[in-house]
Amino acid sequence: MDEASLRSLLLAVQEGRASIESAVSDLKKLPFSDVGVAKVDHHRALRLGMPEVIFGERKTTKEIVTIVGALSAAKQNVLITRLAPEAALEVREAFPSLVHNDRARTGRLVVRDEPRRNVGTVAVVTAGTSDLGVAEEAAETLEALRIDAARFYDVGVAGLHRLLHQAEALQTAAAIIVIAGMEGALPSVVGGLVSAPVVAVPTSVGYGTALGGITPLFAMLTSCASGIAVVNIDNGFGAAMVVHRILSRHTKESK
Repeated sequence: MDEASLRSLLLAVQEGRASIESAVSDLKKLPFSDVGVAKVDHHRALRLGMPEVIFGERKTTKEIVTIVGALSAAKQNVLITRLAPEAALEVREAFPSLVHNDRARTGRLVVRDEPRRNVGTVAVVTAGTSDLGVAEEAAETLEALRIDAARFYDVGVAGLHRLLHQAEALQTAAAIIVIAGMEGALPSVVGGLVSAPVVAVPTSVGYGTALGGITPLFAMLTSCASGIAVVNIDNGFGAAMVVHRILSRHTKESK
């Protein structure tokens, strides 16, 4: 249950369209349901503005299906990250409307239509094509959050003119997620061009001394462009959640 649903329920009780008993029955679903393999947090959407997200890696398909069932029964939209292709096929058998993005390794199930959020457009920027899996995870998470995303892919520093060609569009973004492997220089360059929040994501793309993403991680943490936030290696989901928190707070403060 999110804030909009709770307000709607309380208003229905106030106006006599719902009984106190039915409201209590709905509220009993909070704060969580114990489905054996997990304790599904139904209160998270109310606290954080987004329902619990299922991390699919190392879960069995049966466990994923059980958790999806608990979330959808509570009328909450579902996002699964790190969803393997084989598992996605089985989950879709149980939930045919699941949208699977193979590149992002995500699955989204829309149980309840929700309006787009009026927080502006978030730019998702990658250094190279090899970073697209992480970028698509970020974009799919933004979609689950009902935030508009604009993709700017393969604009890394090896051909800086490609990035500068998009500078005007980037300067109008509400926030920017910058994804890069190798030496991880792209967030510093973007951070020097825009005033919007920049969230940097190092990827495990690169030859030996890239150290599976450690080198770009260190580069981003020591960026000469001030104020850049950095998330963990290959964590497109985490970057989108940072943006969600920033834009949610900004929206509340501007009201």
